[in-house]
Order: sequence, then structure tokens, then C-alpha cells
Amino acid sequence: MPHIEDFLTTKEEQEIVEAIRIAESKTSGEIRVHIEQECNIDVYERALDVFHILKMDNTRQQNGVLIYVAVNNKAFVIFGDQGINNSVGANFWNSTRDKIASQFKVGDFKQGLIDGIMEAGKVLSKYFPWEHGDTNELDNTISKG
Repeated sequence: MPHIEDFLTTKEEQEIVEAIRIAESKTSGEIRVHIEQECNIDVYERALDVFHILKMDNTRQQNGVLIYVAVNNKAFVIFGDQGINNSVGANFWNSTRDKIASQFKVGDFKQGLIDGIMEAGKVLSKYFPWEHGDTNELDNTISKG
């Protein structure tokens, strides 16, 4: 697998940040991407840790979504806050997962993240539509660990 600095180019990172901006323009939900080289614990547990470290559990409607990627582990987790999980069914994240996985399988990590972000935004907009006065509560940049 590529080294974390080589996982995405600067241009690809900018395209992902723009996808977050576009997705969030239709929902009050907050989407973040976090990339790490390797995860030495259960990836779900690490995603939960990162979710809290990034203060994603501090959104007003508890509607933050983290897409966590562990490069060497060839794994990713989509983690949604309590407000989302209380509002949606058990299969809510399957469409987002499938969009990401299909592109990751062919090595197109940028497109996988963009497709996942856009799908998450689309689905979130049904439950958490953007309303006048909504503010961007979380940074849209990609965090790395």
C-alpha cells in the first residue's frame, strides 16, 4: 500500500474537500475524512477514538459522519453519530460503504472517497436537510494520523 503521504495527491485532497463542501451544502450533517498509515487496534475502535478526538460528537444535531481509512490495513470504517443512528435503519450506511469499496478495490482511492462522501451527503439530506442558518460546525479538511 502507498505511504500515507502518497495515498492522495494534494490535488486529489482538494477535490475530496470540495466534495465534502458540496455534500454538506444539502444537509446539516457534518462529514470528515481521516487517513492513517496503520491501525494497531480494531479499526472500528480506532474510528470511534478518532471521532471523539476530532470532536465530531459535538455537533448540535449529533449528525457527524467520519470516513476513517487505515491504509496498510486496507480497511475503512464509516462512523455516524448518535443522532443519525437514532433516525435511520440498520442498513443506512450500506450504500455509502458499497460506493467506497467498489472504487477502493480497483485502487481509485480518491474516487472512492468522493463517491462515499456524495452518497453520505445525499442520504443525510433526507434525514437532516440543510436549512437556512445552518453553519459548518466542523472543518472540511482531511485529517491524518
